[in-house]
Formats: sequence, C-alpha cells, structure tokens
Amino acid sequence: MSITAKELAKKLNLSAAAVSMALNNKPGVSSITRRTIFDAAEKYGYDFSKIPEKQTLTGPLYFVLYKKHGAIVSDTPFFSSLIEGITMECSRENLTIQIKYIYDDEDTISRQIEDLQYSDCSGIILLGTEMNPEDLVPFMELPVPLVVLDTYFETTPCNYVLINNVQGAFLATNYLIRKCKNQPGYLRSSYPISNFAERANGFFKAVRSAGMHTSGSITHSLSPSAEGAYADMKEIILRKEKLATCYFADNDLIAVGAMKALKEFGFKIPEDVAIVGFDNLPISSIIEPGLTTINVPKQYMGQVAVQRILTLINKPKVPPLKIDVSTTLIKRRTV
Repeated sequence: MSITAKELAKKLNLSAAAVSMALNNKPGVSSITRRTIFDAAEKYGYDFSKIPEKQTLTGPLYFVLYKKHGAIVSDTPFFSSLIEGITMECSRENLTIQIKYIYDDEDTISRQIEDLQYSDCSGIILLGTEMNPEDLVPFMELPVPLVVLDTYFETTPCNYVLINNVQGAFLATNYLIRKCKNQPGYLRSSYPISNFAERANGFFKAVRSAGMHTSGSITHSLSPSAEGAYADMKEIILRKEKLATCYFADNDLIAVGAMKALKEFGFKIPEDVAIVGFDNLPISSIIEPGLTTINVPKQYMGQVAVQRILTLINKPKVPPLKIDVSTTLIKRRTV
C-alpha cells in the first residue's frame, strides 16, 4: 500500500501543507526541501499518478541577471543574444518572460532576493556569469524551479546550461599550435570568473597535449573589455615585456583591445603576432584583419535553458543536470 502525503509529512517532520505544495509543484517550499520530499516519496512508495502530469504556469518566467562587478555582464551582443534566445523560446511556448537585474549590494541583496520569493514567477533562469558558489545559495532556497545559465560550480548541485569552455579553448589553442608551430601565449582576463578558469584549463590542456611545458607560455593579464585590454597591452609593450608570437585570448574583447595596441606599435597581425579570441562577437568579423575566434551558440543556450525550466516545472523530481553546449572554431585572418 502506498504512503499518503500526510504520512510522508509525519516521517519528514514537515507540515502536510509543505509536502502537498512540493508534490504538486506549488510555490512555498525551497528547491532543497522539494528535492528531499520527492526523494522520500520515491523511497516510501508514494503514488505519483495522483499528481497531474503537466503543470499550468500561473506566472511568468524570470530571467535574472546577477551583476557582481559589471566587468563581464554588460550590454554586449553576447548577453543580448542570450536574452533573444530566451525570449524566442518563451514566445514559441506561449510563455511570458520578465527580465530582472539583481545587484550584489551588501545592504540590499537580501531584499532583492526576497522580492523574487514573493513575486508571481513560475521559474527562474539565473545568469550566473559573475557569481561565486556562495552567491548561488540563497537563490536555491527560493520555492521555484531554477536553472543557472553561463556558469557551473562543482560543489553546488543545481541545473546548469553553459558553454563547453574547456573544449572551445582547446580547439583555439590547438589550432594556434598547428598553424604557428610555436608555443602559444595567453591573454588572460584580470577578472576571475568560472568561465575564464575553464578556458584556462582548455588552453593549458592543449599546450600539454602538444608536448610543451605550460610554464613556457607567456601570459599577460588584461581587463576583459576592448578599452581596458588596449590600455593594459599598451603598458606591457611600453615596459618591453617579452611577447609571444601567437596568443589565445579569453574573449574577443580582450583580443580586439590587444590587437589595437600591437598595431599601434607597428606589429603586423598575423605576420608578427597571431591571435584567436572566444565568443564570435559581431566585432570579430568587422575589425581588420578579421578575428579567428570560437563561436558560441548563444541563442541556443537561452532556448535550452527555457526547455530545462519547463522540464523542472512538469517533472520536479528529475535529478539536476549540467548541460554543456559545444563550440566551433571560426577561421578568419588573424592566424
């Protein structure tokens, strides 16, 4: 004989209302508590046929952009394309989407997240690009399904949709090594986020695969914007630091800024210095020479995030997934 919701509540020392809300995918309980209830329901033989197979959304989905320092998350084509993909998929599914910014301000962050808890949202797609693992915890306690977009934390089980950064950086670096026949340098972001850390892993993995020592790669730390990277690279050249003959850059904006500085000092690209970027932003095909880069299917990432939210709404007991979206190499004229 199957266990009832009331009996399950007693076993878990929870209110019957909390168990009922979780099993029927209603707001009011945290995602962690919801997972605990579903695990126990399976263990004790709860009859899941009592739960409607498909849930009806009572409120919009929220796309929440978390801004910690704003150095990465800004009004760029990358994030515009993510938003476009989310909006297109919501329109296709006849869903309403609202866009909300959360700012990492010590005095107001708790209130900003509390506002989400008492809003009418049915699920949250959270842009985690600038987040640390501890920043994610309060969002996981919200009583709605959550998908984290554009970052991943090993220590925090959650649903993630992100770029396969390691694969992309490996592709770019391997291409540089094959074409240039020299040890590649690394134009590394001075702002440490998880995406860039994964790209560093891919870069050094390719270096090791080519039989080179990672310590032999010249690394410059540059701001992850075109203007900032230009200023930083200019200082490096003026200080007469040793330069590599080819570089992988953490993103296109770093590559573009570095190229501007190099050309200003008379370096020819790609004859003197070859460069590969990452993201395939529109500027990469406009600048001269055109930037070889890694293409990220940005709109598709947004679409996948929406579909994952719908899965969590309709099947709350499914285990969390990390979804890596693969990248491709776009060959232009900087190599």
